[in-house]
Amino acid sequence: MNFNILPTMDKKAVFEIIAADLNNHNFKIIKQDETRPWGGFFVIDESQAAVFAKMFFPNLEMEDIQITNKLSPKILVVAPNKRLSWQYHFRRSEIWKVISGVVGVKTSLTDEEGEIQELSSGSFIQMDKGERHRLIGLDSWGIVAEIWQHTDLNQPSDEDDIVRLQDDFGR
Repeated sequence: MNFNILPTMDKKAVFEIIAADLNNHNFKIIKQDETRPWGGFFVIDESQAAVFAKMFFPNLEMEDIQITNKLSPKILVVAPNKRLSWQYHFRRSEIWKVISGVVGVKTSLTDEEGEIQELSSGSFIQMDKGERHRLIGLDSWGIVAEIWQHTDLNQPSDEDDIVRLQDDFGR
């Protein structure tokens, strides 16, 4: 994917560029959410998880990615100088790859926030179930490919599987 996204672009323009590129790569967008105060996301059809993984995580084998038979691919879009909540999940692990921009990431095995790591385009990070994490927009729009690795086949993770320890937006 090749984005030409400038830090000064508005959210609508950024989302249009990403949607067009996803469509050009034949990804089926099943949900697009531009309403998040930190940016938003695109959910890709789960039937395309293997193609998504091959494109964005070519260094990983599917048997290394799949914990259960269910994977949920997404594209996260974090705005400059915004950050997602300090959070963790009970029913999923996550893998992320920065595909555009530079982002900050904090992780910790406890409720105390870890040091910020700057990840540039091409960087990869994996968070286990229960691991605390936060994605942070720095000076530019950050675009991150994400795969939810569902850890409970009988009760897959969803947007309600977020335990927020701190949130800039009072959620």
